Amino acid sequence: MEEYILLIDTEDAKGLVYNISKVLFANNLNIEQNTEYVDKETNKFFMRSIISGNVLENILLKELKEVLPQNAEIKLSKKSKKDIVILATKESHVLGDLLIRYIDGELNANIKAVIANHEDLRSLVENFDIPFTCISAEGLSREDHEEKVIEKINEYEPELIVLAKYMRILTPNFVVTFPKKVLNIHHSFLPAFIGANPYKQAHQRGVKIIGATAHYVTNDLDEGPIIFQDVVNIDHSYSWQDMRKAGRNVEKIVLSNALHMLLDDKVFVHGNKTVIL
Repeated sequence: MEEYILLIDTEDAKGLVYNISKVLFANNLNIEQNTEYVDKETNKFFMRSIISGNVLENILLKELKEVLPQNAEIKLSKKSKKDIVILATKESHVLGDLLIRYIDGELNANIKAVIANHEDLRSLVENFDIPFTCISAEGLSREDHEEKVIEKINEYEPELIVLAKYMRILTPNFVVTFPKKVLNIHHSFLPAFIGANPYKQAHQRGVKIIGATAHYVTNDLDEGPIIFQDVVNIDHSYSWQDMRKAGRNVEKIVLSNALHMLLDDKVFVHGNKTVIL
């Protein structure tokens, strides 16, 4: 029996869960799992349900709209693997971790390709029998290089784009081309420690935790809605090299967890933050 994921984002009102359940029951559908949340500050209702049965999508969506407040956002998708494209540069730790999880069957995804602006990671990617494309930025303006990258991404029609330490700032054109589809990872020192080696700066300041943040990409650099974060404790005995090693381990875990949430349709964007159900 096929399973679907139903996502509802709407104004809160009395009887929402009852009315939604009544529609599902009338369509002979079973609720396998259900989670809901109400943001009282904004009076917004969020609901994620896994349903099973013979789903007639057009009829179900029509009937749900009739019982929900006006302008309710409803998304219904079959529970299946999502197609993703990964963008990378030279650093291998995050990309390598995703590739191993993919081969081990841990990712609910099809990695269609890896696109990079350097050749450094070609052998790593091709060892996993995944297409690798290098689009060098040398001699190109940021806009011209990005257009080539967008053109290549569109060949694969991905549902998600993952920046695995892709060390290039994306333009507003890229963001608007793939709205709410781009996942990024960065160390949590931003914006306090900006530059090529934040761990040296953090070491000089004597920081006591190292963290990483996974977030949606928006036009505001590193300020998109946060999906997942984590930290590890450190102390004075850590060199900046030790700190970088610890930071890389956290980055791998954070990006993987955030990607799992997106692949399982658990993330709602609510203003500049997220609701995870």
